[in-house]
Amino acid sequence: MSHWIKGGLTLMTFAAPYAAAVEAGPTLRSNSTSEIMVAAASDLRPVLRPEGLERASERLAASDAGFRTWISGFRSRAIVAGIHKPTLDAAFAGVRYDAGVIRRDRNQSEFSKQIWDYLDTAVSPVRVTNGRKALTLNSKALDGIEASYGVDKEVVAAIWGLESAFGAARGGEPLIGSLATLAYDGRRGPFFEEQLIAALKIVQAGDVSPPAMTGSWAGAMGHTQFMPTSYLSHAVDFTGDGRRDIWSEDPTDALASTAAYLKHFGWTKGQPWGVEVRLPTSFDPSLARRSLKRSPAAWAGEGVRDTADRNVPNYGQASILLPGGSSGPAFMIFDNFAVIERYNKADAYVIGVGHLSDRLKGGPAIKAPWPRQHRAISASQRKDIQLRLKRRGFAVEKIDGIIGPNTIDAIRAFQKSAGLGADGFPTQDLLKALGG
Repeated sequence: MSHWIKGGLTLMTFAAPYAAAVEAGPTLRSNSTSEIMVAAASDLRPVLRPEGLERASERLAASDAGFRTWISGFRSRAIVAGIHKPTLDAAFAGVRYDAGVIRRDRNQSEFSKQIWDYLDTAVSPVRVTNGRKALTLNSKALDGIEASYGVDKEVVAAIWGLESAFGAARGGEPLIGSLATLAYDGRRGPFFEEQLIAALKIVQAGDVSPPAMTGSWAGAMGHTQFMPTSYLSHAVDFTGDGRRDIWSEDPTDALASTAAYLKHFGWTKGQPWGVEVRLPTSFDPSLARRSLKRSPAAWAGEGVRDTADRNVPNYGQASILLPGGSSGPAFMIFDNFAVIERYNKADAYVIGVGHLSDRLKGGPAIKAPWPRQHRAISASQRKDIQLRLKRRGFAVEKIDGIIGPNTIDAIRAFQKSAGLGADGFPTQDLLKALGG
């Protein structure tokens, strides 16, 4: 699960590299709706000379000393939050400042990959094969979970596949130490302190012992990578053993917790996340926006059909999504798209979950080709697009490199003014069209 400090599941973007290592899965996700952050392939820093090692050792000692002072203050705050002294003593036994966690937190690449590259791995033949095996091996549990929560078992399995490669890559970092280090020295101290308090409440409740509370270096836990606050709000004991155990080899509680989460945020039983559609050549790409919802029948009146040239059934109000621009696949998306989005707001992730679930049901691959001629743009280039749009007088709220609804609307407005197809898709060609 991932989270950029938004409403919904309090999750981080850092769980995916574990799955990538095991199953060539997705890497770090960006705030862009169509792009996925690329983790560094290797650490190419030069080896420190002896004097460099000595200075590094001195810095680590200083950080650890400051960390100890921070822990003393944190203990008081934790006690006020309801954490008992024995819990604190057990949880912090042997905990030290972890410089590696901070290095990873501050060394995320700005470069990104396009949605089609992400989907090549997120819904790879290997992942589909492994997903079908996982469905078979866990059929009894997943059938019971679907019956209890009304969430398609294939959707739950798809999230499991993208988050931890079906349990093979859950992460082995000791969470108390990682969260404490990030709360003390990270970029979002208050957020991670909240997660640390939640983790201690989980330990105190007896769901897991401190040594067994492991996960990604950024705090995501278990088969479906819950952050601690999300665990407290949504984890369930589906096995009935008295513990909400998302860490063990048995994935049942984790999968049920994911279904409970999706149900909580309004999953509609029997409704797809989306349907791939074909648009008429006369289709106005500016109609492809999340704020515009129509019935499938109304879209059919615009000439929108599924890939078999049939009208899409009436699953409810829907929007048209063009995640690769006008020259890529088109989807008619329903309310369940937004429910999956509570797990991770990137369109690429939601389509990855949705399409993987469709493939697990025996559905076909996406039929329309992706515009693979478009090279990915970096975070600095996304900021440059926003800056150039703002200079031209288009309504851009922030120069932050996040291609969200506001920036997409500004891109569309520029494209219309320049006589270009108004699909709102950021490309290298768009950057050139905007000029210096």
